[in-house]
Amino acid sequence: MDTSAAMDISESMEWTEVEKVILSRRSTRAFKKDPIPDYMIRRILEAGRFAPSAGNSQPWRFAVVKSPEILNEMEKDAIKICKRMMFVLDYTRSRFRNIFLKPISKFFIRLQHNELHPVPFGLLNAVADGRAPVFHAAPTLILLFEDQRGVSSPATDSGICGQNMILAAHSMGAATCWIGLIKVLMYEPKWKKFFGVKYPYQLNNCIALGWPKVESDGQVPREVQVVEWYEGEMASSPRIEQQGE
Repeated sequence: MDTSAAMDISESMEWTEVEKVILSRRSTRAFKKDPIPDYMIRRILEAGRFAPSAGNSQPWRFAVVKSPEILNEMEKDAIKICKRMMFVLDYTRSRFRNIFLKPISKFFIRLQHNELHPVPFGLLNAVADGRAPVFHAAPTLILLFEDQRGVSSPATDSGICGQNMILAAHSMGAATCWIGLIKVLMYEPKWKKFFGVKYPYQLNNCIALGWPKVESDGQVPREVQVVEWYEGEMASSPRIEQQGE
């Protein structure tokens, strides 16, 4: 595995198999039609089931969607909802909308600054315009339901659980893409009822899973981190070290 873009932090120590999986895994947005066999899906789910969680609360449940009919319906409805959202939020489409809709849009963007950050906002726009798919024609989706009763931070625990699954999938030669855009389906009561999403559960994330259709991109840029090392006495200043290059 090429680790040339990674800083040599090993002092000649070989990369472990776990490190190789972490460093080589990429998000894939082009899948073959052939689904992953069920026994592999079960092993991937098991990796998620064994994820650590605060107080061992395990604030999650899973669902596997393989039906082409259901997947197609999910894609169509997600696109419809994105179009509705952009109709309300996209104030750049005309001078009239810019004058009268911009204050309303800005209010919602400030209210949901994470959800409507420029990156997801741009994706919503691309989906609404037919320039991007939602679920990337993946033959399988793993839905990750988050139990809000979990200890401390259920969202963090669910993220760890999902990370276990995507790394396990990559280690078996499968491809994945983490998709937060599934949450748009929750604006449609039809899908909340279909998947039984009600308190204490919410559906904010899913994992697209399948065999990769194309080779993944090369190593993506990572921000250099400035890390403080506290090793001395209380009065001592921390040692500063750059992580990455």
